[in-house]
Amino acid sequence: MAGRRRGWFRSSRNNEWVQQARQGLTAAFLDMDRRQSVAEAAVAASDQMFPERGLGRTWEPVRARCYDAAGAYLALNERLDQAELSGGLVPQPEIDANIRRLADAAVGVDEFYRGNQAQLEHAVALYGTVPQLAAQVRSTAQQARQAAADSPYAGYPSVRRCLAAVDEGLVTLEQAAAGPAGSLREAATHLEASARSLSRALEDAPGKQHSATTAVASAATRLSAAQNRMERVAPAMSALLREFNAASSADLTNNGRQAQQAIDAADAELSRARAALQTNNPEQTLELTTSARGHLATAEEQVEAVTDRLALLREVREKPQEKAKTVRFKLRDAQMLAVNNGLVGQWGSVLDAQAERIDRVTNGLTGRHPDYWAYVSELDAIAAFVAGVVDRMRNTDR
Repeated sequence: MAGRRRGWFRSSRNNEWVQQARQGLTAAFLDMDRRQSVAEAAVAASDQMFPERGLGRTWEPVRARCYDAAGAYLALNERLDQAELSGGLVPQPEIDANIRRLADAAVGVDEFYRGNQAQLEHAVALYGTVPQLAAQVRSTAQQARQAAADSPYAGYPSVRRCLAAVDEGLVTLEQAAAGPAGSLREAATHLEASARSLSRALEDAPGKQHSATTAVASAATRLSAAQNRMERVAPAMSALLREFNAASSADLTNNGRQAQQAIDAADAELSRARAALQTNNPEQTLELTTSARGHLATAEEQVEAVTDRLALLREVREKPQEKAKTVRFKLRDAQMLAVNNGLVGQWGSVLDAQAERIDRVTNGLTGRHPDYWAYVSELDAIAAFVAGVVDRMRNTDR
């Protein structure tokens, strides 16, 4: 029994045994702590560079296991110190269990690191380059800023806007330097983009005078064409009222007035654009010509609505059954699709009702001035409805 006691316990006078026990424990602790420190630094880098990956949350239980093992190690180390001073006894199995606990925690760290090695090492490498990246971006932005200040195009609105963005980015970068690396990298990336935009604005500036001159000439040509087209509106409206039911053009009554208003607005914008061009302000010229083209598009739409309506109604009047034949053909295709796909029970009556609609609208073409526009509108509505049914049947087939 005494021999077993000497194998399991040591007195405080046996300094050699205590030192050996402490060395084994310390070696296991330092090994775990080294691995934990490497992983901890990599996780911190990942959380700053790529917070969306959430590796910090995955690492938390692994770190907690290391902390628990370290706490147990420190407590046991204190007991060894006391045993050495007072002659107390420390069970060898307890020492061995503590060493295993430290080793197991180290294994957990290794497993975590290997499982996320690519992401962790990429984050560490990127983290290390952030200060250098920030310094390089700052230098490039300052050079772009100086180039803008020295440029004869510094007064262009596009250059001024980009310059303001660079100034704001430089301030943000300076403030971010005192914070996390992730914020610094984000600020550097934003500043880099702003500096590139400023450089592009300076590169584009010389050609804008020519672009503005071309744009004014093009808009002037389009304005002249729109004014010529305006001359067709009154005769076309007169023909619509004379040849067709009044309801066929009721929605077009104000088109002539609206088209003229749009043309007048375009003319005014174009005059302002010419003035801006004369004062060497091509960007304002381009903005004004863009606005003028928008007004001209409105005018053209209003004019074409009248002339196209007249052409369409004359075509339908010439061959009124052609429009109905086209819609009936689409309806027959839809009915065949229902038959072939076994969907007659679901869609047959719906499609048959469209045939009745076609008959009703066709029979409605009576009198001296039939409402051809209502006829066309109703047939278009039927065609759209049938197309919708076809889409739904095809989706059912899939």
